[in-house]
Amino acid sequence: MADWIPAQVIANRHWNQDLFSLSLRANIEPFKAGQFTKLGIMIGDNLIQRAYSFVNPPQQTDIEIYATRVADGLLSPRLHALQAGDTVQISARASGFFTLDDIANSQHLWLFATGTAIGPYLSILGQKDVWHRYRKIILIHAVRFAADLSYQAEISALKQQYGDQLIVQPFVSREPAPLCLTGRIPQAIADGLLERHVGLYLSAENSQVMLCGNPQMVRDTKAVLEAKGLTKNLRRAPGQITMEHYW
Repeated sequence: MADWIPAQVIANRHWNQDLFSLSLRANIEPFKAGQFTKLGIMIGDNLIQRAYSFVNPPQQTDIEIYATRVADGLLSPRLHALQAGDTVQISARASGFFTLDDIANSQHLWLFATGTAIGPYLSILGQKDVWHRYRKIILIHAVRFAADLSYQAEISALKQQYGDQLIVQPFVSREPAPLCLTGRIPQAIADGLLERHVGLYLSAENSQVMLCGNPQMVRDTKAVLEAKGLTKNLRRAPGQITMEHYW
């Protein structure tokens, strides 16, 4: 049972019609970058709850979560409607193993996300240690429309700070968009397009890969990577692929 405590809404940033980021303040326990919390709202006699990854790095005071409003959802439309000064329930203790703790050092760290699953990567990239462990970090963010590419200012600030160490490659699937690849991530890996485009190669020898988001993307990308000789990262048998399904 989650250890529920109140969280005060500091701000609710609406990126477009459905995507939003909640800034919250609550006395939660320390967490690790890549972990998630739970948010809940009482509806009648029931606490309706859902898991959301931290976007903020652990050292930041205010909590931030990135979410999408699901039209017929029980919780997300209510979270979307929250305003500064409102209160929501949050779990005091974080959960999850999608962290760098069990991921080996390597030349390249590939971070693949769809939609709001870019959140945990922003938390990870807000930590200094990741930049000491990998020579190049490649952030791949796939969305349907260019307007869904949130957090561009934050990503630009990381680019400014770390320069060529960070490579950012967006995918937009439903419209042409400048500097973006089209289609799906697994196909772009399978036909070599992604590697040619970023100028780096995915291999078991020099790559660690994190996959987060749409379960279909995660499954299909894992299969394509396994065909290239990469293996799932397990505690008892370290590999190169670490995954988190986002719903």
